[in-house]
Parts: sequence; C-alpha cells; structure tokens
Amino acid sequence: MTFPLIPERRAFLLLAAAMAGTGVAAQPADKRPIRLVVPFGPGGVADLTARTVAQKMTEATGQSIVVDNKPGAGGIVAADAVAKAAPDGRTLLLMSNGNAVSAGLFKSLPFDPVKSFTPVSMLGTFDIALVTGGKSRFKDIAALLAYAKANPGKLNIGTINIGSTQHLAAELFKRSLSIDVAIVPFNSTSAVVSALLGEQVDAGVEILAPVLAQISGNTLHALAVMGEKRSPALPNIPTVAESGAPGFNVASWNAFAAPAGTPPDVIARLNKETNAALNTPEVKARLLQLGVQASGGTPQAQADFFAREIKRWGDVIQQAGIQKQ
Repeated sequence: MTFPLIPERRAFLLLAAAMAGTGVAAQPADKRPIRLVVPFGPGGVADLTARTVAQKMTEATGQSIVVDNKPGAGGIVAADAVAKAAPDGRTLLLMSNGNAVSAGLFKSLPFDPVKSFTPVSMLGTFDIALVTGGKSRFKDIAALLAYAKANPGKLNIGTINIGSTQHLAAELFKRSLSIDVAIVPFNSTSAVVSALLGEQVDAGVEILAPVLAQISGNTLHALAVMGEKRSPALPNIPTVAESGAPGFNVASWNAFAAPAGTPPDVIARLNKETNAALNTPEVKARLLQLGVQASGGTPQAQADFFAREIKRWGDVIQQAGIQKQ
C-alpha cells in the first residue's frame, strides 16, 4: 500500500534530485576568510609578495585572505602560530629561507620545521647581490677576488644578522671561492649600506630589491648576483657561478604552507589557486617590480626543495662554526 507524499516531502525530494542532476553541493562552499601569517613586518619584499598573490587569489575565488603580520624570533613566532592552528585550510604560513635555516640554527623549536607543516606551493625567488660602495676601488667581481686571494684576511664583507640568509650566503660565497675574508654582521640593511658608503666594509651581501635604487643611481656597485641565472633587473651583471664558482646558486624565496594534517583535497585546491594567481600577467609583472621571479609548482616539489635547503644551510652553519641559538 502506498501513501501520497505530503507537499513538503515532495518538494524536498524534487530539490534533492535537481541538485544531484546538476552536481550542485548540498552545502554552500566555505568562504570564511583565510588567515595568511607573515613572519615579517608590513612593507618588505616578502610581505608585498604575499599580499600581491593573496589579493589575486581573493579576486579569483571570492574568498578573502587576511594578512596577519607576526614578525619576531627569526620567524619562529609566525611558524608556531600556524603549526598550532586547526588544519582546515583557513590558515596559511608564508615560508622563507628562515624556516630552513632555523632547523640548523636553533637548539630547539616549539614545532618541527618539516612535520608541523604541509607544503602548498612555492611563490617565487628573489636575487641576492654582492655589492660595493660607490667610491670603492672594486668595480667588478674579478678585481675583488684578485685582491682577496692576494691579501688573505684583509677583505671584509658586511651582511645583516648572523644566521640570516645574507650572512649564510656570504659564508658559502667565501668557501666556494676559497677566499679568506671576514664576515661582519649588522642589525639592518640600512646599516650595511651605511657601512659600504662610509667604506667601513669592502663589500656587502644583500637582497637585491632594497638596494636596487642605489645601484641604479651608482651609489652602490653590483659586482655579481648569487642566483643560478642573471637577474632580469641587472642583465649585464654576472652571476657568482660565472665568476669562478660553477654551480653556485643562492636566492631568497617564499612559499605557502598549511598546518600538518590539512586534507589533501584542500591542499590541492589551495595549490591550484596559488599557481593560477602566479601565472597571471599582472602578478608576474608586480613581482618583477619587487625583484621576485614567480615560480609556483607542486606541493611535492616544494617539499623536496625545502629538504635540500635544510641540508645545505645546516652544513654551512656547521662548517662556519656558528653556535646554535
């Protein structure tokens, strides 16, 4: 015996059938904001890179991404906040070289640099340059290397803080070229530039973006860039690899990561959205203005790269005799 459907039940079944036929989900998409934790203060290259990509992702998906700047302790504050966040796809970390360096630089961390996070995608790399002051006698890298080799221990190179990417790049530079030079750490980029202009140091190693204006104005001289290829911003300046250290390749970088345990389908969606943003002409152009070359890629490629960076910088820290903090 059958019974007629009451109107409410009939309407529900018709709606369900229609939704099934069109592939429409019964639950609305989660459009709650994503929190992007950035381990640097506002206005720097990394912060602007994160905001540029996040804005394009928001425009494409309608899901807002809110930047939460948490500088401090070499990126540990930001990383710890993300490591302890719910793995639901609504918290992201802007990773950098500092995350790889921290594995070998600190005695202990409140999280595991690898196991506490799930890679999403690389964002891009930005060049590091070897520079001298405008009045320096060293106008090219050949002259600087010739002097360093003829006068062991008399040349010095300024960088920012011990354990920074710039500091470790300088350590790797002197070892790769077998030169005896002193590395002099300063508290900020502006302090390094002041020391170069005052001829307190012979050369400096710094991220290219914040010193590009001085190079363009001949206040500083760029002797070499440290990446695999010449910088689009300085196409006439050789790489360190071209200048006597084949295979030398050091560049700063940024990537997105999520808390460990974030579902694979969520990571796949975030990866797709990140790469789509990076591939737009406007994002590529904006990043180039910042000195950043957009890269993107798969979560696995980022994981493999991160493992190599941890190994490389751990070896440099050990060889340089830098005490763990």
